[in-house]
Amino acid sequence: MTALSVSTSSAASLRADALVVGVAKGPKGIVLAPGAEAVNEAFEGKLAEVLSTLGATGAEGEAVKVHSPAGLKAALVLAVGIGEAGEEGYGLEALRRAAGVAARTLAGAKKAALALPAESAAEIEAVALGGLLGSYAFGTYKGNGNGKEPVGELVLLAARKGSKDAKAAVERAAALGEEMNRARDLVNTAPNDLNPKSFAAIAQAAGKEHGLKVEVLDEKALTKGGFGGLLGVGVGSTNPPRLVKVAYTHPKAKATLAFVGKGITYDSGGISLKPAGHNETMKCDMAGAAAVFAAVVAAKRLGLAVNVTAWLALAENMPSGSATRPGDVLRMYGGKTVEVLNTDAEGRLVLADAIVRAGEENPDVIVDVATLTGAMVLALGNRTFGVMANNDELRDDLHALAGEVGEQSWPMPLPADLRKGMTESTIADLANMGERMGGGLVAGLFLKEFVAEGIDWAHLDIAGPAFHEGAPFGYTPKGGTASAVRTLVRFAERTANGKA
Repeated sequence: MTALSVSTSSAASLRADALVVGVAKGPKGIVLAPGAEAVNEAFEGKLAEVLSTLGATGAEGEAVKVHSPAGLKAALVLAVGIGEAGEEGYGLEALRRAAGVAARTLAGAKKAALALPAESAAEIEAVALGGLLGSYAFGTYKGNGNGKEPVGELVLLAARKGSKDAKAAVERAAALGEEMNRARDLVNTAPNDLNPKSFAAIAQAAGKEHGLKVEVLDEKALTKGGFGGLLGVGVGSTNPPRLVKVAYTHPKAKATLAFVGKGITYDSGGISLKPAGHNETMKCDMAGAAAVFAAVVAAKRLGLAVNVTAWLALAENMPSGSATRPGDVLRMYGGKTVEVLNTDAEGRLVLADAIVRAGEENPDVIVDVATLTGAMVLALGNRTFGVMANNDELRDDLHALAGEVGEQSWPMPLPADLRKGMTESTIADLANMGERMGGGLVAGLFLKEFVAEGIDWAHLDIAGPAFHEGAPFGYTPKGGTASAVRTLVRFAERTANGKA
């Protein structure tokens, strides 16, 4: 894994394989961003001219290499585009993405120095986090020599006066970035290696490492407890389901949060089988569980003064002679009955059990995270997750917090008229399907039925951004992205500061 460090050395004197500077788009050509002064001096004031000759424009995502002149100890200068040059500096997300591009471009290098425009603690954290996320590579199944290793070390250049704050910011970025990369690893792991039992074991190992309390309910405990949703989804698989509780408590906490994650380690659709072209990436259907798990571990590593519990609803949805059939009725945890009209609408079933169980501990807020519906992808695209809630203020707060940390989201309604289709089952309390149009909202309404009275609840449908199938961009790789982790951690931070 890429190491992060801080140095107060000058950009000119630091020995490294590469020295990274930022360039932006100005009204009359490229503009050198703050941090590039020493490099420009080594180029006798002509760095912008040289980069322009090589085709640099300062556009976001751009990376241009040039050999270092005499006067620089680094062998190579890498100029990364930040985008439009603003009068008030550069946004944190622009810095994250620029650092991510730099780290990905420099794969194979042992050491790179980042001289990007980062003076405040927030800017330094953004650059460090972007660099760590951009350096991510999943190589578990690749042979030796197949692909470049991630950059070995990223050194952030900081002014001597603020070096302590810089080191603290980098440590925060490391805690968050490492847990996000843990979530990415989980999402990218092949489903023949990651099943409910092995996922639970990973949670137990992390709990032991970081001092978290982990409880695992296996199929026997789930049967005894009446967790009909988890059992109904997992009954068709040779890998039985699990419900995993990962709890972090702080002695000074005044609030408690519950994060519930959908953890379908592989989703074939069950008897309502997905067609070819729709099941090849369904190892990612546990991204919600990975997100809530990573968020709780990050909260512990950051020492946030809030109690946070993750509930991982883990199952594998497979077709077999023992699988749940369309038309079957499940008795959920808590007693409600659900007629299963489509076994490929399974995520809401495992989440419902976990939401009821989480509610029994009376948290102040429940937030569930799930790759729940293709309808949300159709509505919002591949980079934006939907936010629904039984409290408009909570919904809007989560949307705003997501924006603060660089995640794209959009507030969505829960129209009461869409509830009717689910409640018209003639044999059960609810059906797991409703009207076809507005399917993402119907799924949210279904989950709302299982939230205990008096508890604020929100639902994040991350079906679009959880797994990126296109070319890498910014700090986002191909594959698992760790969508929603930053939003959950920021929500926990704000709650710890008494603003829940």
